[in-house]
Amino acid sequence: MGTNDQPAIFQVNGPVGLSKWKDYCSDLTSDTLYTSLSDKTLALKNGSSVLAVPNTVEGYGIIYNSALTDAYFALTDRVSTGVDSMDGVKSYATLEKVVTDMTAKIAAGEIGTSTIASSIVKGVFAGTSFKTGEDWRWQTHLFSISLTGEYGNLTSVPSTLDWTYNQNYKKLFDLYLNNSCDSLNQLASIDTGASMAEVATGKAIMVQNGNWGASQILKSDGCVVDSSNLKFLPMYMGDMGTNVTESTQGLAVGTENYLCINSKLSEEKQTYAKEFLHWLYLGNGKSYVAKGTSDGGLGFIPTFTGYTDEYLPSDPLSKQVMNWMSKDGVKSLPWTFNFIPSQNVKDKLGTDLLNYINAGMTDATWTTAVTETKAIWATEAAAL
Repeated sequence: MGTNDQPAIFQVNGPVGLSKWKDYCSDLTSDTLYTSLSDKTLALKNGSSVLAVPNTVEGYGIIYNSALTDAYFALTDRVSTGVDSMDGVKSYATLEKVVTDMTAKIAAGEIGTSTIASSIVKGVFAGTSFKTGEDWRWQTHLFSISLTGEYGNLTSVPSTLDWTYNQNYKKLFDLYLNNSCDSLNQLASIDTGASMAEVATGKAIMVQNGNWGASQILKSDGCVVDSSNLKFLPMYMGDMGTNVTESTQGLAVGTENYLCINSKLSEEKQTYAKEFLHWLYLGNGKSYVAKGTSDGGLGFIPTFTGYTDEYLPSDPLSKQVMNWMSKDGVKSLPWTFNFIPSQNVKDKLGTDLLNYINAGMTDATWTTAVTETKAIWATEAAAL
């Protein structure tokens, strides 16, 4: 943007990014890039003007290998959890019972399938990655669920954070840590790739991540997971007021990928930019949008209408996201982390979470994490 050759199309990562670049954004309110959105609430606005549209949506939750969960539910000596399959897990309380018993059965060497030896399975959850720069699943995605509980659907960055539901966050985070493939002292050196590889090789049954994780799992060296066995479960952490109710909770669905047209350029260049995006997302270019990257496509979950079966994604977790979005009585959770005031807030939380882990998950270090997160949120929000 600081050159004489500015791009005609650029991307912002959400409301915080839009606040910085809104003066460069053309009004798309009457353009088909907005009017053809399947969910117009996903567009970014400044007042009543639509300035950015999502070029894809993604969803995240708890990924699980159904071959291993089915093997667990087939056991005759499992503890009564009130459910007979993962489809029955619809609350944190049930998830905790299932996971705790799975851990016991793994220790006893009882969970396995004909293709995955029970001795390979090391833990329910893959390692909670905290290698430098790899803590985004916890200081962003997991954090977001508790923020949705506090704020619901946001339209602007809150000036303060109470973190009302920090204990809800903590209990799911603790469940990951206490039922992991890896000990606490290993987590500072584990990255996301290693975590996903633990699922791919059958060492772990579950992992928190998004639909993009399908390719990470299926392309890992030594992968023993069949694509048809990759499934999603919402990140249950209890009811949180009226904003998050477990009985209707779905996956967290949203995007950090919003397209804008540069209003500083000539009308001619803006028109050409729009025509290209019309072709790609609404015209003959649709065949490239959802097609997998290995097949020369973008691998996107489409956000626009007009995508019939031949244009839909092929990877299993993208299909799972679309299935969860279409379930009756289920509400997707918004990506509330888009309203975190700055990267500094996320980084500070990540540091405090690692301190919590390294200190043996003490109440004192958790209290510090909560206090410092609230403080830096207020400071960073005031600077916007």
